[in-house]
Amino acid sequence: MDTTVGPLGLTFREARREDLPRIVELIRDDAVAAARTGELAETHSRGFEAIEASPNDELVVAERDGVVVAVMQLTYIPGISRNGATRLHIEAVRVAAELRGGGIGRRLMEHAEERGQARGCGLAQLTSDAARPDAHRFYEGLGYAASHVGFKKPLAHGPG
Repeated sequence: MDTTVGPLGLTFREARREDLPRIVELIRDDAVAAARTGELAETHSRGFEAIEASPNDELVVAERDGVVVAVMQLTYIPGISRNGATRLHIEAVRVAAELRGGGIGRRLMEHAEERGQARGCGLAQLTSDAARPDAHRFYEGLGYAASHVGFKKPLAHGPG
């Protein structure tokens, strides 16, 4: 899946185990996610292993000059609704704080959509915490519509 892309000098590839500390660092780099992501732990390793083993999940990193600068998880969800369409679910989209606003996030999302199209997805979807208005503006600027109300409920045996 390695792809070098244009003037931003980005390379997209599947994450490797040695990327996990940086991935956790990127994901927890805001007030909303820090507490619920926690410090790098065995739970993150188990999550990585599950993603790596799943044919319907990809953990994608963007590198520039050999440094991981962004991450996202892509999940392909087969379905019955929408005439049997497969959905691309985009999760945990993060760009290094010092590089935000430079086009990396836009290119990351374009790459996600390209991956979804390659897998025959009929719809791309994502969720964004209500406390992230900047992210909402970003996604709306890319053509995503706030079309649904989402609900979550922690389960007794899951990490929330």
